[in-house]
Amino acid sequence: MYRNVRNTIDGATLRKMILSAAASVENHKQQINELNVFPVPDGDTGTNMSMTLNAAADELRKAGELSLTKAADKVASAMLRGARGNSGVILSLLFRGISKTLKGAEDCDGVLLAAALNGGVEAAYKAVMKPTEGTILTVARVSAADALATESADVEAVLQAAVTSAEQALAETVHQNPVLEKAGVVDAGGKGWLYVLEAMLSVYRGVEIEPNASAGEVKEQADFAELGDGDITFAFDTVYIMRKASENVDLEPLRAYLNTIGDSIVIGEDDESFKVHVHTDIPGQALTESQKYGTLELAKIENMRMQYDDLASGRTARSTDDLEKIEKELEEQPAFAPAEKPFGMVSVCAGKGLAAAFRELGADQIIEGGQTMNPSTQDILVKINATPAETVFVFPNNKNIIMAAEQTIPLTEKKVVVIPSKTIPQGVSAMLAFDPDADEETNVEAMKEAMKGVQTMQITYAARDSDFDGHDIHAGEYLALYGGALFGSNTDITALLRGLAEKVREENAEFITIYYGADITQEQAEQTVKLFGEFCPDAEINLINGGQPVYYYLISAE
Repeated sequence: MYRNVRNTIDGATLRKMILSAAASVENHKQQINELNVFPVPDGDTGTNMSMTLNAAADELRKAGELSLTKAADKVASAMLRGARGNSGVILSLLFRGISKTLKGAEDCDGVLLAAALNGGVEAAYKAVMKPTEGTILTVARVSAADALATESADVEAVLQAAVTSAEQALAETVHQNPVLEKAGVVDAGGKGWLYVLEAMLSVYRGVEIEPNASAGEVKEQADFAELGDGDITFAFDTVYIMRKASENVDLEPLRAYLNTIGDSIVIGEDDESFKVHVHTDIPGQALTESQKYGTLELAKIENMRMQYDDLASGRTARSTDDLEKIEKELEEQPAFAPAEKPFGMVSVCAGKGLAAAFRELGADQIIEGGQTMNPSTQDILVKINATPAETVFVFPNNKNIIMAAEQTIPLTEKKVVVIPSKTIPQGVSAMLAFDPDADEETNVEAMKEAMKGVQTMQITYAARDSDFDGHDIHAGEYLALYGGALFGSNTDITALLRGLAEKVREENAEFITIYYGADITQEQAEQTVKLFGEFCPDAEINLINGGQPVYYYLISAE
């Protein structure tokens, strides 16, 4: 068996461990997804964990050689910003705690590694309001405790203890959580954490894990073929790097000038340099003006109209590929909108109709996302920073997005208040209760109170066979949820709608709103309105084309 000669982990080794962990989870993400049975069998934990780990892997690939401390810091920062879903956020918290424990260390022996794993657990538990046993937290906690119990300086021994313990703890999760026990599966997040630990041990033993060929790296590039020549306002896509004339140089005057000669302006900076991205017809003037603030190091200028002509003619567009990574970094930098009003709103939803509804209610920014498509902390942060308000209310509208939204609070200069809406109807009710003339505290109280008065119904489908609340669920069946609990399953969607309508009648609902999804026709939706009208003749019923995926219907009753 291979054995690390130094018997420690340095920055290079940690880098290999994270890259291998990302590859392993990516290779097994579908398996992890299929274990995810909360709250309905839809499965996205593997995808969320994979995307979170890959955010860190991408940063490490770009960074090159790093010390142990810097590598750990970069991993923690990238995961936090790339975290998706609850599982991704918890994973980022684990590595944040690991990073804090490793701070200042040149290398890591078994004793420090065990302490770091335990530090990760402490950070994660501290951040989770109501930790639930039988989850990734349990697996991480038990494995860290056994790693500590070795009291060994041998890294391999500590990792082996953590892996062995994680395997045992994971097997127990099926008995610790009633839903898992009914479904007969172990916890999905815990399985993902086991893959992470196994990858770390594998690297230490000299075997790096590579992505499967079918899960190869995806390269994102702008598709200029989708552009029309008339849609290109400014011809030249201009990106350049300037070495700062002084560390504290003020770039706001430059930003203001560039805004007079172009658009799509992004300026990113660190202590030594700044990077500029701008679309303009006069790139020379942009460069000349920028030289007042520093010295030009590197520049890329491309004619987007010529690129479009090339692609439209079936030719390969010419490009300066050596600056592609820099351009990507720049365009991913969040724009920061100065405050123009006291309050702003950011809402998460999927579907053009729902987006339009939230905009009509006053949402400044819409984040595309929802069930099976959880936006990352960074996705939410970008929209918060782009909102021109002092205080930004965020409506996650899905319980799996609340934690990711809360992680943005310390990452921005703006005041962020997360309204914990778990469904689209809750988010709508909360925004309807907003009073622009009231103060923050009053609005928060009113919006949270409004959410209590709305009952949410959902009709979706089962992605896999499962057992839920004592019900046998089969793949392909329609599922009806009432107030977050399973109401019933059936191959006939009308039967479920009739049952929900009868339930609403019993609750004496006065206002009913029906949002129909992308897979429902106008005619089908009108028949649903008619059905609810028969059961609730005195209720006011509104029909909205939500266009949402996953859910055939979202129905609110008040």
